[in-house]
Amino acid sequence: MKKEEYAAYIEHSVLKMDTTRNDIKRVCEEAKEYGFAAVAITPANVKYAAQLLEGTNVKVGAAIGFPLGSSTTFIKVAETKDAIANGAQEVDMVINVGALKDGLYEYVENEIKEVVKAAHPSVPVKVILETFLLTEEEKVKVCQMAVNAQADYVKTCTGFNGGKATKEDILLMKKAVDGKCRIKASTGIKSREEFEELLEAGAVRFGTSSGILIVNGD
Repeated sequence: MKKEEYAAYIEHSVLKMDTTRNDIKRVCEEAKEYGFAAVAITPANVKYAAQLLEGTNVKVGAAIGFPLGSSTTFIKVAETKDAIANGAQEVDMVINVGALKDGLYEYVENEIKEVVKAAHPSVPVKVILETFLLTEEEKVKVCQMAVNAQADYVKTCTGFNGGKATKEDILLMKKAVDGKCRIKASTGIKSREEFEELLEAGAVRFGTSSGILIVNGD
C-alpha cells in the first residue's frame, strides 16, 4: 500500500490525562499533513479540534465514558450529545465492564442502544470492549450486543487498562459480528508489521499514537 492508503485507516490518538491544547494542535496538524481518517480525543478538546480541522477530510472522534466506562447511561448519553454539538463526527464509547461481569446484559446492551440513538444517523458509534479484561465468551457477548444496538464498530481497548489489540481478538470479534459491524483495533499498534497483521485479520480502523511511524514504515 501507499503511505496515504495506510493513513486512511488510522485515527491519530491523543487521550492522555495531561494532554494540552498544544498537543491537540500538533495532532490535528499531523492528521491534516498525513491524511489520517480522524483524530481521537477527549470531549473537552472536541470544540478546539473541530475548529482546527474545519474544512478538511479529517474527522473529529470523541471518547465517551473514557476510560473506565463506569459513568451512568444518562451521563454517557449527555456526553455524546454534547460532544456532537461541539463538532464530534464519530464517538467511541466504553462499556460498563463491571455490569457485564455481573451478568447485567440488558443494562449493557440498553446503554449501547441509548448512545447509538443519541448519535445516529449522522454520527457513527464505536463500542469499546476492553478486551484485556474480558473472557472470550464476554467478548462475543458484547459484539452481539453491539450488533443488536446497531452500533457501527466494535473496538478492542482503551489503552488505559493493560493489554493490546491482538490478531486473535480481531478474528474472534469479526466472527461474532458476522459482517453486521466493523472492527476497530486500538492499543499497542506501534509498527507497520502489527498494523498489517490486524488489517489482514479484519480490522478496518486503527486507533494509535504511532500513526506517523506506521505510515512511514519505521
